[in-house]
Amino acid sequence: MLKIQSYEDYLMSVRVVGIRFKTAGKVYYFDPGEIVLEKGDHVVVETTRGVEFGEVVVAAKDVPDEEVVAPLKQVLRKATPEDHQQVEGNREKEKTAFQVAVEKIAAHALPMKLISVEQTFDGNKIIFTLLRTVV
Repeated sequence: MLKIQSYEDYLMSVRVVGIRFKTAGKVYYFDPGEIVLEKGDHVVVETTRGVEFGEVVVAAKDVPDEEVVAPLKQVLRKATPEDHQQVEGNREKEKTAFQVAVEKIAAHALPMKLISVEQTFDGNKIIFTLLRTVV
């Protein structure tokens, strides 16, 4: 917790939660708003990539303004059972897309290796990570 020394320090701080989207990924700050969140809760947030599903890895705390990348986006909601089902459905689609992509790469003898496939929570984007191989 940020130690508030003065009223001015209080005014220069922001309440945030830390959200992680991948197991070993970077932690991003979001505004929890009025939602009470604990470490381990799953949430739905708006990111530059669209609506995403993440896990609270840093409980609500006050941080100095300068530690926050503006504009600070707000947590949309705690994840619902339907959100968890959506994530599971997305994982199945990612597995299928991975297999199809590997087959296409092989069929066309492309000099690349598929590293990963990720579908955004809302299903609007599929992101393929490829590594070009030297032949």
